[in-house]
Amino acid sequence: MELERLGAYLKTRRHRVTPADVGLRTYGTARRVPGLRREELAQLAGVSVGYYTRLEQGQAGTASRQVLNALADVLRLDPTETAHLHNLARQPTTSRLVRPRPERPHQRVLSLLASLGDSTPAVVLGRRGDVLAWNRTGHALVAEHVDFTAPDEPARRPSVPRMFFLDPLTQDLHRNWDELARIHVAYLRLTAGRYPTDARLAELIGELAMRSRDFAGLWAEGDVADCTVGAMHLRHPTAGDVDVDYQVWLQPDSPDHRLEVYTPHDTASADALRLLSDQVAAKPHAWSPGAGTAATPAG
Repeated sequence: MELERLGAYLKTRRHRVTPADVGLRTYGTARRVPGLRREELAQLAGVSVGYYTRLEQGQAGTASRQVLNALADVLRLDPTETAHLHNLARQPTTSRLVRPRPERPHQRVLSLLASLGDSTPAVVLGRRGDVLAWNRTGHALVAEHVDFTAPDEPARRPSVPRMFFLDPLTQDLHRNWDELARIHVAYLRLTAGRYPTDARLAELIGELAMRSRDFAGLWAEGDVADCTVGAMHLRHPTAGDVDVDYQVWLQPDSPDHRLEVYTPHDTASADALRLLSDQVAAKPHAWSPGAGTAATPAG
């Protein structure tokens, strides 16, 4: 599967903006397309209709930063969406997909994960949403039905996007699945703009689009977002209903990797997490985050 191109993204964003949003009057005339017409967007952005048409068709070469910013203003893009627009514009017209080496979490993030112990659930995620490491409570909270040692071997690593769209147990776990599903897809699109030649990412998106109607529908909407904070409402098989806030700690040494930490949203959820942590502590184990995992960053 080829990852997204500039023209396709511009088209979905153009269809999202109505004439009223940008102060245009339509005088009640029937419109054949949703959102803005090409000529309307071109006029508002200060470019010729022919040039903008070639941009959507992928025939205009590299657009200038000024033109992209003008289009972003008219299309009412937020900073993340604007960054994605610029990422797409920098892509070569023809690019060959390459297969990156398996990702390895940096020792610093593993040390940070270890410092949290098992009282605070946490997971280390890679570029494509693969679980690179987790503590025992993080594992118990989000994927207790998955082999705990799976992240230690690249070929067995759990893929959060795959579990989210293809695993019924993971879908049942999340009471706000619809909201989180949109965030997952929007973040995958942002990642695809950053890494347009990543063959593993292209395969993941292609597989999900083929096997999940929900994913395919959300991907077609074209939304982009960075997920750094948010809420997860869980229906946990052991702890019952648990509401947690997630926050992402980005890693300077390996910016593709994200340490996702979960904290209770209310007193009842704090009690449920303590119960989960106590149950984890009562189980015999000999493990520390990153055991058996090479601590060197890679693509």
